[in-house]
Amino acid sequence: MADGWQLKDKDGVHHSLSGAKGKWVLVNFWAPWCPPCLEEMPGFNALQKRRKDLQVIGVAVMYRKKQEVLDVVREHAISYPIVLGNEDIASDFGEMQGMPTSFLYAPTGKLVGHHAGPLTPQELERAMARAPEAAGLFTGGD
Repeated sequence: MADGWQLKDKDGVHHSLSGAKGKWVLVNFWAPWCPPCLEEMPGFNALQKRRKDLQVIGVAVMYRKKQEVLDVVREHAISYPIVLGNEDIASDFGEMQGMPTSFLYAPTGKLVGHHAGPLTPQELERAMARAPEAAGLFTGGD
């Protein structure tokens, strides 16, 4: 996908990669019926609150009703932006090999890569620190 993406969250706020320059950006695709997706959300929430150099954006896909998404956000007290996504938004980012799938962008705006499956806050922090052991976490970057 062209890195000029722009996403509108459930509250009508627009988020773009260019608007987040200087920050790490994690775009996390998830579904309300996906247990691993729900399990990683509290960790992302805590990391988002702790790290001012990180912007997490959750993109909900494959849901039947908007209320399903809103219920998850309320139950997990998610404070990062949540986009009511669809398959078109997902395909703009690239092939998804299941849920959850995350895309990580460096502060320069460059795509580090994508990760299929759940991520822990520790793995994400290692990737952001460019730790050698995290090199394989995100694939397909620029």
